[in-house]
Amino acid sequence: MRIISGEYKNYRFQLSKKLKIRPTTDFCKENLFNILSNILDFSEITVLDIFSGSGSISYEFLSRGSNVTSIEKNPKCTQFIKENIKKLQTEKSRIKQIDAFKYIKKTKLKFDLIFADPPFNFEKEMYLHLIELIFKNNLLKPEGNLIIEHNKFLNFKNSIYFYENRKYGDINFSFFKTFEK
Repeated sequence: MRIISGEYKNYRFQLSKKLKIRPTTDFCKENLFNILSNILDFSEITVLDIFSGSGSISYEFLSRGSNVTSIEKNPKCTQFIKENIKKLQTEKSRIKQIDAFKYIKKTKLKFDLIFADPPFNFEKEMYLHLIELIFKNNLLKPEGNLIIEHNKFLNFKNSIYFYENRKYGDINFSFFKTFEK
């Protein structure tokens, strides 16, 4: 796995099979960040990466200058992220070992962008609960975006917060935000 762009471009890290996770592919990351680079100034945003897993998405944002909070409940994954952040020598990262839903309920922080890549065995109801909880707890700043990575069988077009979906093979990114009433 590698960081595809920014200050830490081409930094590679070996993913242990013990982690039992499925990181976002380089192809999908590259396409996602191409979209985001047209709408964001990475150096001026705060990002919440929930269900961080390997930290792959967090590293991409950090490499582009964003301030990132990574949330992961698996202690092995959290340790893996901490080790890589230490190697990157950045002060823009915060790592929390906690269940994503608990963090969302208790944090008072607001973010410009929230990225969520829940385990693929999540049921649609759990995704919908996640979306509702994020918006109910006002975790996004005005004009903030929520991006959820999910499989091709899920569709969130009926959510009042949904505004776009991008497909890359079996991987989909759905985009959400609050709309003016």
